[in-house]
Amino acid sequence: MSLFATMQRGPRNRLFLALSLFALSFCFGVDAFAHNVAEGDKGYIQESSGVLFFPFLYLGAKHMVTGYDHLLFLFGVIFFLYRMKHIAIYVTLFAVGHSTTMLFGVLTGISANAYIIDAIIGLSVVYKALDNLGAFQRWFGVQPNTKAATLVFGFFHGFGLATKIIEFEISPDGLLANLIAFNIGVEIGQLLALAAILILMGFWRRTSSFMRHAFAANTILMAAGFVLVGYQLVGFAVA
Repeated sequence: MSLFATMQRGPRNRLFLALSLFALSFCFGVDAFAHNVAEGDKGYIQESSGVLFFPFLYLGAKHMVTGYDHLLFLFGVIFFLYRMKHIAIYVTLFAVGHSTTMLFGVLTGISANAYIIDAIIGLSVVYKALDNLGAFQRWFGVQPNTKAATLVFGFFHGFGLATKIIEFEISPDGLLANLIAFNIGVEIGQLLALAAILILMGFWRRTSSFMRHAFAANTILMAAGFVLVGYQLVGFAVA
């Protein structure tokens, strides 16, 4: 069926199509490297010195709102979560994970190859899509601990960000305060992005097409994760 024909079938299909294209646009409409920072922001980070709380707060929020790898993973995490209590638990686990390794990695200077870390982050998106599809139960007869997986992948997401920040050789003057500000900004950005995703999901879930399209949506999410992995492995191979 053509794209036009799909759109003609009504607002429910158009909403599903919009959500699908929204997910894929993160992979194809922006820079291929998940934790890249805009050149202007990169220059500012490298040249700044002293405590600059609000600028780093802004940079952290901007990074999360434009961090399509983070958002794709969160989209997968909350896909079948309906109660705010459960959403809060998983988002908190993810936040604790990436905050811990981001701060630890930068303050200790411990880093890894950015391509490999970002490939693992791409795999986190693949994992969550497969989990939503019930693949682990069907293939292996087991269900991974979703809370533990969210925390562990949060560690990798934060470590990827720490690796990128270390490359900037940020000034040690005011480093801790600026990192805390950046991290707070990341959490603010995460909440803003999460609110937007939940609003869209709320409209979609009220349609009769939601369960019919859940399989296709998570298949698209899985494909997006594999695209992220492929980008990073190609980058690693040619670097």
